[in-house]
Amino acid sequence: MARKGKTVFVCQECGYESPKWLGQCICGAWGSFVEEKVPDTDGADTRRRTAGTADGERVKATPLKNVGSASYSRMKTGIGELDRVLGGGMVKGSLVLISGEPGIGKSTLIIQAAASIARDYGRVLYVSGEESGEQIKMRADRVCGDFSDRLFVLSETNMENVETVASEMNPEFIIIDSIQTMYTQEMDSAPGSVSQVRACGNLLMRLGKNRNIPVFIVAHVTKSGELAGPKIVEHLVDCVLSFTGERDNDLRILRAYKNRFGTTSEIGAFRMEEEGLVEIPNLSEIFVEGTGGKPEGSVVTAVYEGSRPVMFEIQALTASANVGFARRTAVGVENQRLSMLLAVLEKKAGIPMANSDVYVNVAGGVRPDGTAVDLAVVLAIYSSYRGIASSRRLIAIGEVGLTGGVRSVSGADKIAMEAKRMGYEEIILPMRDAKKLKGEKRLDGLNLTGVNTVSDAIRAFKE
Repeated sequence: MARKGKTVFVCQECGYESPKWLGQCICGAWGSFVEEKVPDTDGADTRRRTAGTADGERVKATPLKNVGSASYSRMKTGIGELDRVLGGGMVKGSLVLISGEPGIGKSTLIIQAAASIARDYGRVLYVSGEESGEQIKMRADRVCGDFSDRLFVLSETNMENVETVASEMNPEFIIIDSIQTMYTQEMDSAPGSVSQVRACGNLLMRLGKNRNIPVFIVAHVTKSGELAGPKIVEHLVDCVLSFTGERDNDLRILRAYKNRFGTTSEIGAFRMEEEGLVEIPNLSEIFVEGTGGKPEGSVVTAVYEGSRPVMFEIQALTASANVGFARRTAVGVENQRLSMLLAVLEKKAGIPMANSDVYVNVAGGVRPDGTAVDLAVVLAIYSSYRGIASSRRLIAIGEVGLTGGVRSVSGADKIAMEAKRMGYEEIILPMRDAKKLKGEKRLDGLNLTGVNTVSDAIRAFKE
C-alpha cells in the first residue's frame, strides 16, 4: 500500500522527527529543526536494509539457535596499519566511515588502499562528489605511482547514477568521497541534510550488503573535531574511523571509535611524506629519542594500545608562581587529571605545589587514553620540582588513586617486554603487576621495581 507524502520536522543534531516544529529537541538542541517533505512510496519498499522478502509476503522470525555463525571474509587493503585498525582487513559487505580535518590525509589514505585493492582483487569504483577525475589522477600519480587499470573514477553526486554504475560494473570495492555531497532524487532537501544522509546511507548499505561489496565513506568534521552534519551517519555504518594529526607534525594517527567486526582499542600510525602516507610499525621509537637517562622533569611511560605497547615521554616543568594563583597547563593530559595528581602529590607525598606553576607535556603530540601514565606524570613533576634526574634507563607505569596508592594497569607484561626489547634497565610499576611478572625468564635483565604508593615510587626514582 502506498504511503502518502507528508511534511515532518527533523532535528539536524540527532535526527528526531516531529509532526510539528519544536523550539527545543529531546536531545537538548535549540533551533535545530528543519522542515522536510517525505516522498510518496509507491510499489516496492526500497527502505529495507537488504533484499529478501517480497512486498506483501509474510515475514517470520528465526530462532537464534538456527542462525548460522557468519564466517566473515576479509579483504587486505595492502596497508598494514589500516588493516590492523579494521581488525584484520575490510569485511565484505561492510560500511566503513572515515572522518578527519581537511588536508589531514584522508583522500591520500583511501587512494592508496584503492590502488592496492584494484591490483590484488579487481575493479574499484572511486566516487567523488568534490573533485574531478583529473584531480584524483594527479593525486594517484603522486602517491601510487604505477596503478592498475581496474581503478575507476566517477565524479557524481546523484546516488541513483552511482547505483546504476555500480550495478553495471560490479566492483570489488566502492569509495564515496564524501557522504555530505551525495543526494537522492527521492528527497527534495539539500545534500548533507538529515534526510539525504539517511537515505544515501541506506542506499549504500543495501548496495553493499546485497552485493557483498565493502563500501568506504568519507565524512568531514567540524572545527571542534566532531563529525559534520547529522549524527545519524555514525549509526548507519559498521565501522567509524578517525584520522587525526597536527599540521606542523607529519605524524598521523588512525583510530576506530566503532567497529562491529573488531576491537576499538587499536591505533594505526602513519608519517605524511611527499610520496604519500608511510606506515610506522614501531611507534615507540618515534616518541622516545634514545633509551639513555633523561634530564630532570622527563620520565618515559607506556600504554597498551590494542595489540601493542606504545612508549612516549612525559615532560614536566615547575616554576615559582609570581602573581596570583599558580598556573596548571597540560598538553596531552587532561587538566582535571593533572589537578588531582598534584593534590595527591602534595597531600600524600608532602610536596608543596600550591605556590608553583606546573606545565606538563606529552612529547610527540600523542594523547594517551587511560590512566596508566599517572605515575610517570607524578614522577616527572617531582623530578622538575626537586631538580633531580635519574641516571638509569627506566620507565614508569601505574594508575594513581586519591589515597596515594598505585594501581595495576592492563598490558603490564607486554609493556615490560617492549621495555626490555628497547634496552631499558628498570621499570617502576604497581606491586601487583610486579609480583605477577616475577620469575618471568623473558624479562631477565630487566629490574622490576614494584611500588604500592606514590611515596614508594618517589623513593625508587631517587635511588
